[in-house]
Amino acid sequence: VYGYFWWGDRQDAERLKASDQYQTVVQELKASKLKEAQAKTGELKDTAFAALAALDVAKAQLDAGKRDDAIATLRAAKTTDSMVAPIIEQRLARLLIDAGKHEEALGLLKSADDAISHEVRGDALFALGRKDQARDAYNKALGLLDVAAPQRRLLELKLTQAGGTPPKPATAS
Repeated sequence: VYGYFWWGDRQDAERLKASDQYQTVVQELKASKLKEAQAKTGELKDTAFAALAALDVAKAQLDAGKRDDAIATLRAAKTTDSMVAPIIEQRLARLLIDAGKHEEALGLLKSADDAISHEVRGDALFALGRKDQARDAYNKALGLLDVAAPQRRLLELKLTQAGGTPPKPATAS
């Protein structure tokens, strides 16, 4: 029984330490200390906070005009969290599109089946000049989005730009 409680206390202490380290990364980024934040991110390896820190660092790198560094940071980010992994993939795909690596972005999202991934896939296809496929991707994304979703108008504009027509909203009788 003692060993069981000791192990639980040890796990709790490690989680608290990781949380404190993550907060340090966030504070370093707020203070515009990107290099220090990157160094602290390495200390979070193999914790639940590692992917979150990678997302924060990549955003700071992008804000500093270091897109390629942000791409490298997101490529190195590993997580088993099913809620965070798609966000990392989508952000990485958007950066790859910006870097002109459209095919690589498409490959990254090939198995994703959510609205945002379809939208990003449409963006990559549109950038490649494949407007028909981009329209299909945008239509799939619209089909998965709620009518009141805030990003719906932008997605409808993208569909229109690709030569499509947004679906008419259902009217109440």
